[in-house]
Formats: sequence, C-alpha cells, structure tokens
Amino acid sequence: MTEDGRRRGRNETEEERADRMWGELIQEVRVAQTGVQILFGFLLTVVFTPKYSQLPATDQAIYIGTVVLGACATGALIGPVSLHRLVAGRRVKPQAVRLASRMTLVGLLLLLATMTSSLLLILRVATHDGYVPYLVSAVVAWYLVCWYGLPLWARRWHTTEPGDRPVPPKTEDGGPGRR
Repeated sequence: MTEDGRRRGRNETEEERADRMWGELIQEVRVAQTGVQILFGFLLTVVFTPKYSQLPATDQAIYIGTVVLGACATGALIGPVSLHRLVAGRRVKPQAVRLASRMTLVGLLLLLATMTSSLLLILRVATHDGYVPYLVSAVVAWYLVCWYGLPLWARRWHTTEPGDRPVPPKTEDGGPGRR
C-alpha cells in the first residue's frame, strides 16, 4: 500500500508473474504468428507462377531474400511455443519468459524486414517507378512508429519504478488534487 492507502502494482510471486507474462506473450505471438505464416505461405507460391521467370535478376534476388526473411521470422515467432513445450515442468518459467520475449522481439524485427522487402518487390513489379523506395521508406517509418516508437514512448513516460509514488495532479489553486 502507498501512503495514501491505494494499492499499486500487483502482489504476485515470481512464478505468478511469469505465468501471467507467459499468457500475455502467447496472445501477442498468436497475432504476429498468424500474419507471418499467411505472408510466408503466399511468398512460397510466387516462384511457381509463370511471371516469376520473367522477373529481372534484381527482383528475383529480392524475392529470395524475402522468402528467407519470412522463414526466419516464422521460426522466431513459433520458437516460444517450442521453448515452452521443451521446458514445461522444469521450474524455469521466469527464464523461459525472458527468452521467449527476446525471440518474439527478434521475430517482429524479421517480420518488419519481410514486410519491407515484400512491399518493395510488389511495388517494383507493379509500378516500375522511381518513387517506390520513398513509398516503402514511408511505410517502414510508419511501422517503426507503431511497433517501436509509440511503445517505447509509453514505456518511458508512463511507467514508474517500484517504490516510486506518483505525483498527484495539481488543482487550479495549485494545491494537491484528487485522482
């Protein structure tokens, strides 16, 4: 309890926290995993279309790089499930959560690279215009803002350290207000 009588944070053991965080992580991974698997599945079919053999060597190289990135992203985002299955019951959940979280972050970075190269390839084939790199850069910037910028900003400005007491807002007369 804080001085003003309000409870802050959660009162949970390390194991309870690991269980909660594991559940949250798996929900997050499900969203990213589904997207990367669908994208990867579509990428795998491109090579079997007649148009693939007509692509310039540069576009074929971008395609191959995109497929490899997609495969790596899929592996990193499925990795936490395998990790959980292999260490279940070994009393290492807090460590497994940290490792799975890192795998997920790597998977998201690989997914960003996969989506970037997919967009580059598609726009190059569809438009053959010089503005494609600028458009792809703008989309990547948007992804970076949504996936990393805003979350890091929220983490920086809206989290408190354990033991920190939030400062109550001031009222119009300058005195402490109620929350």
